[in-house]
Amino acid sequence: MSTTSTLTGAADSAPGYRAGRTLPLRVEALRQWKRRRTLIMGGILVALPFVLIAAFAIGGAGDGDRNGRITLMDTATASGANFAATCLFVSAGFLLVIPVALFCGDTIASEASWSSLRYLLAAPVPRSRLLASKLTVALGFSAAAMVLLPIVALAAGTVAYGWGPLQLPTGGSVPAMDAVLRIGIAVAFVFVSQLVTAGLAFWLSTRTDAPLGAVGGAVGLTIVGNVLDAVTALGDWRDFLPAHWQFAWIDALQPQLEWGGMVKGAAISVTYALVLFALAFRGFARKDIVS
Repeated sequence: MSTTSTLTGAADSAPGYRAGRTLPLRVEALRQWKRRRTLIMGGILVALPFVLIAAFAIGGAGDGDRNGRITLMDTATASGANFAATCLFVSAGFLLVIPVALFCGDTIASEASWSSLRYLLAAPVPRSRLLASKLTVALGFSAAAMVLLPIVALAAGTVAYGWGPLQLPTGGSVPAMDAVLRIGIAVAFVFVSQLVTAGLAFWLSTRTDAPLGAVGGAVGLTIVGNVLDAVTALGDWRDFLPAHWQFAWIDALQPQLEWGGMVKGAAISVTYALVLFALAFRGFARKDIVS
């Protein structure tokens, strides 16, 4: 029997001990908030809208693609809502993958790399409680990253381009307040679609003592998914790839809100994520902690 199991068993009979009170969420959240990588990631997300505003000021928003079709990028400077939607478009495919992989992949592996994981378990914090607390906080920070970018983009875009309706590339427009709601739906879907990356990063974090391996592995496999989705020879098999639905949120920015693609994408993402989270909890419960 491991040392941490012995100490946990002894604590179970200790007066006043409550497993549910160990490692409170506020304590874990504060620990993660003070991490330098959290502040750096937040700074990058805040800076992106201003970088794009500068880029549009220098080069303009564009005049359509090679075939003359108007894209979301071409309407970026039409209003603050258009600019927020554009920022979400350019970041959803890769940039927003990084904070999810970082927060979920670094959480357990970093403790192991610092040789502090066994001391947390000897506190004693039950393994399931440790994982649940860290996963909850990691998902909370991931959601905050998803929300931070469009909020800053909407505020900066409104100052730069004014408050107005969302001009649709296909023609027509969506009233400003409705557009904010639509963008909120899009952000919620982007977060749900990234649960696969969160699950993969978290599972890898319980399997390795190298945080970079967990984070890099999750980002790398997400890129592989994008590459596979581009292989048209796979046909209908691509429907089972989370990457196939990552831009389904565009349906929220149509004249008539369409839910079909987002529902399918969310179902695929949540299914994969639940399997990966279950594997993480099951594997960690049986793992011999030596770090």
